[in-house]
Amino acid sequence: MKQSNKLTIYIIISMLAGIALGYLVHLNASSDTIQVFSKNIKLLTTIFLRLVQMIIAPLVFSTLVVGIAKLGDLKTVGRVGGKALLWFVSASLISLLLGMLLVNLFKPGAGIDLSNADVSGAKDLVGKTQEFSLAKFVEHVFPKSVIEAMATNEILQLVIFSIFFGIATAALGEKAKIVVKGLDAVAHVILKMVGYVMNFAPIGVFGAIAAVIATKGLEVFWFYGKYLLFFLMGIASLWLVLLLAGFLILKNRLPALLKRIVSPLIVAFSTTSSEAVFPKLTEELEGFGCKDKIVSFILPLGYSFNLDGSMMYMTFASLAIAQAYGVHIDLGTQLTMLIVLMLTSKGIAGVPRASLVVVTATCAMFNIPPEGIALILPIDHFCDMFRTATNVLGNALATTVVSKWEGALEHSVTNQ
Repeated sequence: MKQSNKLTIYIIISMLAGIALGYLVHLNASSDTIQVFSKNIKLLTTIFLRLVQMIIAPLVFSTLVVGIAKLGDLKTVGRVGGKALLWFVSASLISLLLGMLLVNLFKPGAGIDLSNADVSGAKDLVGKTQEFSLAKFVEHVFPKSVIEAMATNEILQLVIFSIFFGIATAALGEKAKIVVKGLDAVAHVILKMVGYVMNFAPIGVFGAIAAVIATKGLEVFWFYGKYLLFFLMGIASLWLVLLLAGFLILKNRLPALLKRIVSPLIVAFSTTSSEAVFPKLTEELEGFGCKDKIVSFILPLGYSFNLDGSMMYMTFASLAIAQAYGVHIDLGTQLTMLIVLMLTSKGIAGVPRASLVVVTATCAMFNIPPEGIALILPIDHFCDMFRTATNVLGNALATTVVSKWEGALEHSVTNQ
């Protein structure tokens, strides 16, 4: 059996085992024991995520600089970047509008039971809302130190530095060839490490699923069935739109792309971290036939600017909380909220539940009780699974589509 197929099967087995163990603990253990169990079993996920995080910074820097340098000149960088932003902005607007449409149509917030609020979890999130003021937003985007950005895995700050570095490298031409060659070698070494790190994915998945099921149990689906159902209808609609757009451009190659990204999608789904699959997704897209210079330029940008699942969820959650509290938000205010969310959501990829901090800040800004975030916390982990997988799908499609537009999409370089 091929290696990637084996990994997918191991991950699915780990998910099922995690559900079984978590539910067993939930049924038979005391609340104190459950807390200890969840905290300890989650360490397996922590190990996996930290292994991934240790290679994110060097991978983003080396691949993005090499990608820009290989594109050759500012005109090409601008053209490819422009095409990418056209897809990013279009996909983001569709995602936000879909979330707004569904929440107005089905009113899921009206069915949320106020007695199930996770108040302690909400306090922590409300305390973080100051991080998303305009001043903090600027600090979040522009690095004062690339070393600090690398140390804290601030992807958007890394992207900004790497773009400047890459453009300067391209402008130097022959003088900088040794730098490009060196960074290209670094990128290949890091990608080799990806294979080793991904072997820990099933263990990380097992820990994440077991912890959340042990704490919440399966009953959480009964309490929040309506909310989750309408959100999943939104995710399904978004997938339909994205796949339709992908099919119109990629034609009969779309099924082959989906087959390649199954493993990254499952890892993202079960760990709720887009960051966890960034290296593997890079490898799979290059194997599918996307030129390395396009992948290494578009994918890091997509991780900061193309968060389709998170964007849809943020409008959905913000307006659902307003509905739960009976706060009327007129259409003009909702459209203003979309613009605010479009700006404040940049650079949150890779951080599990970071979109909740943005939702909390948005609620406070529009006079919706920010502590209302407690209402959706019990079901949020399950929503996060779907929105993270959607982020990964959106970025895979964006990279492949731009490759096709640039005439840089070849037949599969490696067999899966």
